[in-house]
Amino acid sequence: MGVLAVVPAAGDGTRLAAGMAKALVRLGGVPLVVRAVDGLLASGAVDAVVVAVRAVDLDLVRDMLAGRDRVEVVVGGSDRTSSVRAALDHGLAEYPVTGTVLVHDAARALTPVSLVAELVAAVTAGARAVIPVLPLADTVKEVGPDACVRATVDRSVLRAVQTPQAFDVVTLRRAYAAAAEQGAPGATDDAGLVERLGEPVCTIPGDPLAFKITTPWDLRLAEMLVGAK
Repeated sequence: MGVLAVVPAAGDGTRLAAGMAKALVRLGGVPLVVRAVDGLLASGAVDAVVVAVRAVDLDLVRDMLAGRDRVEVVVGGSDRTSSVRAALDHGLAEYPVTGTVLVHDAARALTPVSLVAELVAAVTAGARAVIPVLPLADTVKEVGPDACVRATVDRSVLRAVQTPQAFDVVTLRRAYAAAAEQGAPGATDDAGLVERLGEPVCTIPGDPLAFKITTPWDLRLAEMLVGAK
């Protein structure tokens, strides 16, 4: 098997203020986690998917994803890194993945399938870690504890990072093993763990549709986009 995708979806989604786990929030009548998984499968580049959710949501999400071949749901952890580790460990135990692992946020439910395929292709071509990025449009300021500006940051060298993030399976396993061995704090993205190994992380152009649904405003925008389709 060539490509495994893991989807951490165990967050409470407090900033979305929906009264439920963010992954269960419906967009156009479809839960975010279902849209994210279906997008991965529709890319034609993914062989299996493992989703990590809160224990209380395990049966519900399994029902939501029932009937999809090689899609499994496991209990995640208390933070993103531990949820990815739980899904990764289960996925690699169940499937003999020899190529690529994708890590994808359930909250990026509108990610184009073409972006998924491009990331897999980049790792297949030899990259050990590849992430989609977008240039920053806004001016960026460094602000101190006193709420005053310290400096204007050069935005030309900065990028906003999206998911899926794609990794050679050996590299990602090394990154998680090293993090556990060192007792290092979790990272906000998996590329950060690979960077700690000193491995290069390559980039490809991301897509505005791969934005993360985090706040009520994000959800409203996503609803508008789905309605426009």
